[in-house]
Amino acid sequence: MAMVKGYKKLLEEAYARIETVPIAQAIALHGDPSVVFVDLRDVRELEREGMIPGAFHAPRGMLEFWVDPESPYYKEIFGSGKRFLFYCAAAWRSALACDQVQTMGLAPVAHIEGGYKAWKDSGGPVGERPHHKSSG
Repeated sequence: MAMVKGYKKLLEEAYARIETVPIAQAIALHGDPSVVFVDLRDVRELEREGMIPGAFHAPRGMLEFWVDPESPYYKEIFGSGKRFLFYCAAAWRSALACDQVQTMGLAPVAHIEGGYKAWKDSGGPVGERPHHKSSG
């Protein structure tokens, strides 16, 4: 089956519409209280690889539902008015996700060039996935 529009074309179109933050600039923004790093990776990736300290985990499959205030799954953080920097492993999911939520109206939003791999390779801080104790 031939794809009408394959992933490479989807990525090319997304890159043309979104802001890509160079890795050095992303590392410099870490700790800025006006910026929220959003990790789109699967929880198993976070367990295995760690994550950027202080990042908010929003699994890619739930993102649109978490961003929309009319959704029963809405997360208040997306109404904070802060700048959102998305990342995944290699900047493919984050590019597509950034494009999608930008289309929905979330702003300002950008993604990190090269993803978590580039972050680690460039010496960005890495921590373990926080484990939340259940109440009760």
